Amino acid sequence: MISIYYTEDNKLLKSETILPDSWVHLVKPTVEEVQLLHDSLNIDIDFLRASLDEEERARLEVEDGHTMMIVDTPIVESAGDGHMYSTIPVGVALTENNIITISLKDVPVLKYFYDFRMGKFSTKKRNRMLLQILYRNSTLFLSYLKQIDKMSTTVEQELHKSLKNQELIQMLKLEKSLVYFATSLKSNEVVMEKLMRMSFVKKYPDDMELLEDVIIENKQAIEMCNIYRDILSGTMDAFASVISNNLNIVMKLLTSITIILSIPTLIASLWGMNVGVPFGNNPFGFVIVIGIAVLIALGSAVIMIRKNML
Repeated sequence: MISIYYTEDNKLLKSETILPDSWVHLVKPTVEEVQLLHDSLNIDIDFLRASLDEEERARLEVEDGHTMMIVDTPIVESAGDGHMYSTIPVGVALTENNIITISLKDVPVLKYFYDFRMGKFSTKKRNRMLLQILYRNSTLFLSYLKQIDKMSTTVEQELHKSLKNQELIQMLKLEKSLVYFATSLKSNEVVMEKLMRMSFVKKYPDDMELLEDVIIENKQAIEMCNIYRDILSGTMDAFASVISNNLNIVMKLLTSITIILSIPTLIASLWGMNVGVPFGNNPFGFVIVIGIAVLIALGSAVIMIRKNML
């Protein structure tokens, strides 16, 4: 799908054709749409195809006067009865007259722009808009990291009273999300440092300052991601041990109860034989046998309690 936007009088408007100073946004485009964009704006078709590859690495290229960048952006995906955070590449290209964005899915970082929630931006200021996309992307990473931290705290509270694997599996999903984030943030950092050396950024002090802010936000996201990942990994190891220990306590209790209950069963089995047994002719023999079984069982229970086995 191709959408074309342009700004005028601080408003974001849509167009049916590619105009000068417009923003061309592609979401999961068809082969024909990719070819159309290549023919219309002379964008490298390999770059367009690479932006649709989920495994494509972040990079920055300049070719034929076009600045082409691929960065990783965070997304939220449904995973069973919960959510999982992941990343996908987004391509951004700057031509002489247009800015082009392309992604495999409708990503939140660009949705803020075409929903016009980002605030003031202009499709005429392509370089500035590129930096604003990067800034929004970094802040989105920070926002999702805070959500992951809150979710891990909630799951941790559930783990205090759980003997099931569901919470541990959910923690594993969060840890996997942090691994994706850490890898993508480091790749984005390399791209931003390379962008810092580009002449069109150095040309305007405001753009240079904005890019520095982007790099700072990205570094903060990397540090937060590493901290949360270490905490989550330690928490999972600790609670895996706690769950295993709780299970051992339950098994020990059940084993002790089984031993105590087996004593009356053993005595009843011995006195149930078709041979002569003590108290066989005693009118109170049944009561005596039951009493002996109860006393032995109680004695065993007392011994187990003293030895902290029950």
